[in-house]
Amino acid sequence: MTSLCSLNAGRRGSSSRIWTSLTQMKLLVLFSFVVSVAHGQVRYSIPEEMKKGSVVGNIVQDLGLDVKRLKSGRARIFTEDSREYIALNVEKGTLVVRERIDREELCAQVTPCSLHFQIILENPMELHRIDVEILNINDHAPVFDRKEINLEMMESVVFGSRFSLESAHDPDVEKNTLQRYSLNPTDHFKLKELTHGDGTKYVEMVLQTPLDREEHEEHKLTLTAFDGGSPQKSGTVQITVIVIDANDNPPVFSQPVYRVSLAENTPRSSVVLTVSATDRDKGANAEVTYSFAQTTRKALEIFTIDADTGDIRVNGELDYEKSKQYELNVEAKDKGGLSDTSKVLVEISDVNDNAPVISVISFSNPIPEDSAPETVIAMLNVKDLDSGKNGQVKCSIHPSLPFKIQPSTSNFYSLVTDRLLDRESTPEYNITITATDEGSPPFSTNKTLHLKIADVNDNAPVFQRQSYTAYVLENNSPGASIFAVTASDKDSGNNARISYFLEDALVNGVPASAYISVHAESGEILAVRSFDYEQSKEFDFRVRAQDGGSPPLSSNVSVKIVVQDQNDNAPQVLYPVQTAGSVLAEMVPRSADVGYLVTKVVAVDVDSGQNAWLSYKLQKATDRALFEVGAQNGEIRTVRQVSDKDAVKQKLTVVVEDNGQPSRSATVNINVAVADTFPEVLSEFPDPAHDKDYNDDLTFYLVLALAVVSFLFIVSIIAILSVKCYRWRREWMFYKSGANLPVIPYYPPLYADVGGTGTLQHVYNYEVCRTTDSRKSDLKYARPSTDSIISLDSTGTHTLTHAQREKLSVDSDHQVRFNR
Repeated sequence: MTSLCSLNAGRRGSSSRIWTSLTQMKLLVLFSFVVSVAHGQVRYSIPEEMKKGSVVGNIVQDLGLDVKRLKSGRARIFTEDSREYIALNVEKGTLVVRERIDREELCAQVTPCSLHFQIILENPMELHRIDVEILNINDHAPVFDRKEINLEMMESVVFGSRFSLESAHDPDVEKNTLQRYSLNPTDHFKLKELTHGDGTKYVEMVLQTPLDREEHEEHKLTLTAFDGGSPQKSGTVQITVIVIDANDNPPVFSQPVYRVSLAENTPRSSVVLTVSATDRDKGANAEVTYSFAQTTRKALEIFTIDADTGDIRVNGELDYEKSKQYELNVEAKDKGGLSDTSKVLVEISDVNDNAPVISVISFSNPIPEDSAPETVIAMLNVKDLDSGKNGQVKCSIHPSLPFKIQPSTSNFYSLVTDRLLDRESTPEYNITITATDEGSPPFSTNKTLHLKIADVNDNAPVFQRQSYTAYVLENNSPGASIFAVTASDKDSGNNARISYFLEDALVNGVPASAYISVHAESGEILAVRSFDYEQSKEFDFRVRAQDGGSPPLSSNVSVKIVVQDQNDNAPQVLYPVQTAGSVLAEMVPRSADVGYLVTKVVAVDVDSGQNAWLSYKLQKATDRALFEVGAQNGEIRTVRQVSDKDAVKQKLTVVVEDNGQPSRSATVNINVAVADTFPEVLSEFPDPAHDKDYNDDLTFYLVLALAVVSFLFIVSIIAILSVKCYRWRREWMFYKSGANLPVIPYYPPLYADVGGTGTLQHVYNYEVCRTTDSRKSDLKYARPSTDSIISLDSTGTHTLTHAQREKLSVDSDHQVRFNR
């Protein structure tokens, strides 16, 4: 609350006086500013007719503000009327006269005459009421409606008779308005000044000496009206009195004062009342006519009187808001010139004929959706010209809207938020404000505000799924499109512009970016390199969706890439092992029964699924009627009983074929010796390293067998040591390079995995015991070793990871041993 300021000269002696010259007359104008600041209200007083641009007051000082606040708050003037007489100079913080102010045009006879308006500042919202009182200056002289008045008087008029004279009009007020009258000459008449109920003065001319028509048939008088201004102004009217013969009875009204009440919606031509006056004379001297006398122009525009009947009718539009009461002076005059006057007081009662008017002073549009409750959206001014209950207004909006109306000051309301807003659910509102008065019937006015809600980044991107799984065939081309993730954001604009990023993670010890990439705009997932199912069957990574808000919001989703197998690997025969320098043969005794197990072809396919389903076929055979191959297990068995006629040397060619499309295959040649003793075998399978024939001596063969066994043992020891040295060297190079050497595991997955779909679901260890007596030969299956993993490529080169090599060394005891 600001302090009360007063610059009244009469109270504090600090008034400012402005002397101006008007038509060589010095006018002392007391230019006093009465500043009253209380609850944001300031009052000034200025004289009318000030020049444009004249300073009214300094609101910066009087309101305790500064010029910066006026500028930042976009200070402006709001007036309830359409015409603005006062302007605001924001640069200097002063109020100046915008256009000429005529107090009489503005307020007529109403006093005091004031201009009321509001100074509005925003951010925060402030309202300061300014009242500017317009002081009257003596710029009008008294004026009569007519330049000449003609009066007819009977010579028999009695002493003391009164004659109403037309009043002068002075639009000025207070001491500058009409103050007194004078009559010249005063031989037969004198003036009597009277006052109406509203304070206005009028005069009557009183006869003080008898009239004699024969002596003076006509009298010329001058009536002068003076105001109280300084300098004084006056106006005159010429009065001509014509003396006629005898009529010694004036008309007399039935009532000295008539009172009537009218509703402001009374239609035109309606009879207000009928006045009546009687004259005791007879004949023409008793005929009375009625007219208005000493009545204001405004009243004469509203009412008319029938000269013959005395009926007073409504001739204009009544408006309670403009005038609540009319005073009519009715004169009854006979044809002899005698008259009587009476007053008619017309009270105007209010009718609810004005609807409220809603004016939008300030409107913040759009507003952010995170606006706190009680945030001011608009300032409204609601005005009803009616009075009493007819002018009492209530404002309301639909209760379902998240807003409410709060009264601020008199006739001012604030539209504020009532709860939190959400642009994603409702992006805009049509707010209809209804102002209803309390009249009967009530009037109402609607005002609709279209409010838009500005977006705030309060929603993170949301993926369509909680996780994604994509499938890609191995051996794909680098750069191939695999899949696309999609996220949506409920926000708008940049807050809804989504970019996709690959989260930094490791896949098999390698950054995910080495496998795939994500398109920042479309979310498309692209392969960076070609995938190999045998190396990696699937891998997981995370994609982040981030919006363009400030600060940005983001969310993650898990993506699994499943590599699908292709038939890109041919079967590999693990047993029997193919050698180029010697001939190995499986022995079948001639006493072998039907179904005798000759050997088993062991093959694997590093592919998976149908691509690893192996089938075995006997492609060539020396005697097809003697042997058969199990299509599923690769076991070679005798079909019939071996006879002495069967050749010792039997050669079989077995084809191992997978179930892929197209299928791949491998072949293996197997030498089978149908014999009971080693000499028979050696005779049919000579050693290619020697060209000479061997003696059948048993000692020679035993020595030769011992040499062969010793040679094989030495070769095995050398091979084992070579493998050990090779592994140690690889491990040493791996650790020395800091695990930076690429290790590509290559092993048959379904051959090593339990539950696979390959030919062999486990690694089997075989113990084969061979004797010279084929009937005592034995083949035993050792327990399956699920921990052993064997990986072979087409060249026979072993490619094992460090962990597999450690496990292989642990499982070295489970090697296949052949004792022949």
